[in-house]
Amino acid sequence: MKITKIEDLHCDAGWRVFSFLKVVTDAGVVGYSEYNESYGSKGLTAVMRPLADSLIGVDPRSVERITASLYGQTRQAPGGMVSQAIAAIENALVDVKAKALGVPVYEMLGGPVRDSIRLYWSHCGTYRLHHHEVLGVPQLNSLDGCQKLGSEVAASGLTALKTNMFLFDGSEPKMYMAGFSTRREDQGSWDLALNPHDGLTAAVRDQLMALQEGAGPGVKVLLDMNFNFKTEGYLTMVRALDDLGLMWFEIDTYDPEALRDIRRACKTPIASCESLYGRRQYKPFLEQHAMDVAIIDVPWNGILESLKIAAMAEPYEINVAPHNFYGHLSTLMSAHFCAVVPHLRIMEIDIDDVPWKDDLVTVPPVIKDGYLKLPTGPGWGADLDEEVIRAHPPKI
Repeated sequence: MKITKIEDLHCDAGWRVFSFLKVVTDAGVVGYSEYNESYGSKGLTAVMRPLADSLIGVDPRSVERITASLYGQTRQAPGGMVSQAIAAIENALVDVKAKALGVPVYEMLGGPVRDSIRLYWSHCGTYRLHHHEVLGVPQLNSLDGCQKLGSEVAASGLTALKTNMFLFDGSEPKMYMAGFSTRREDQGSWDLALNPHDGLTAAVRDQLMALQEGAGPGVKVLLDMNFNFKTEGYLTMVRALDDLGLMWFEIDTYDPEALRDIRRACKTPIASCESLYGRRQYKPFLEQHAMDVAIIDVPWNGILESLKIAAMAEPYEINVAPHNFYGHLSTLMSAHFCAVVPHLRIMEIDIDDVPWKDDLVTVPPVIKDGYLKLPTGPGWGADLDEEVIRAHPPKI
């Protein structure tokens, strides 16, 4: 079997773009993976294409050798988009190999330890602040709306939700994202030194309490603070919110010692590391016991490297969870990771999304009573519907 073509596909996803890699072989076996250019990775496709071109004529089933070769070619530019590009290729090759063997990816990786995976509703309310029209739902613009959304989560059967930090003190609702300054109109109102402004802790507390009140005691609430503070700011936030009994605070930082100190300053568990690449970057965080849950991005790291990171976390008694806020193919890829990892905490999924999301894959993920049922087909368990992708070309 030889690779004859590798191409990238892109689809409108409302406020973002879903991107996919397709590997074609002379045996008629086609493999797919999902990757993402919107999470600080603009230009990723251009990085990926020359690496992909170097694999034409290669047997796709030698996945570890190909991955090692690609890392060798890029050794002087490790991490970042290079790692993401290699991961996208690796994931598509794994799909090819599993399909050639006629088995699901998880069977190729040793077999599943579970057949269903607990989910949490990610970005709960986030997309409803500014993209409600695309979603076909009312705008989220008040604490009353947060309470109603919490009730919606409970009615869905999901037992956990993760939210970002919202502000309802202006004419339009805002998501507090000082660490990214993604919207130009917000850049002048946020402290670029990443100090929380007066009233932020109170506003976030009210938001979390409204969501919890609506969701009821059967739904756990998680707070994602991203890269929005320095250590002092994180400490301010966790100390002010520590009594709420959240499932976790999610914090992004590149300093393992700082994260360790934050963890020691509160009772609420800490989840982190979704923006790291490879075992070398995770190693100091694990050695410092800096977090309770290590978050691993399968599209960023590749499923084989993701499993190696998870294996490193286990002897430190640290659970893992996938970073998964992309499309359905990514959800299926992450599900295979979750299937074979014993020390899994929970799995992330975006529930709010564009109406055509289900149509992009031949077999959408099956969710029942808050759990994702493990796919059973060969490879990832679904292929892309390329006609639907072409029917929704990117707008941004």
